[in-house]
Amino acid sequence: MTGFELPIALFLLCNLIVALLAAARGPTAADRMLMALLFGSTGTGVLVLLAHGGGGQVLVDVALLLALLAAIGGIAFARRAWQRGGDD
Repeated sequence: MTGFELPIALFLLCNLIVALLAAARGPTAADRMLMALLFGSTGTGVLVLLAHGGGGQVLVDVALLLALLAAIGGIAFARRAWQRGGDD
């Protein structure tokens, strides 16, 4: 542990707050879905950093589950949007 894990995790959490504000203003469903994917990937990074900082193996398992759910959500959204023809 180098001591940089917690400041980097805090920085990523601040980025998530900015992304939450952008998602609230998102004009289309695709914009909101991209923000949800950002939450999944950034949340995974935060959890892995916290696990490396001393949280244990359980946080790595939760991070992997969050990454899997984000990927499945993105695929489901893309399939649904593709079937509708891409219009919002």
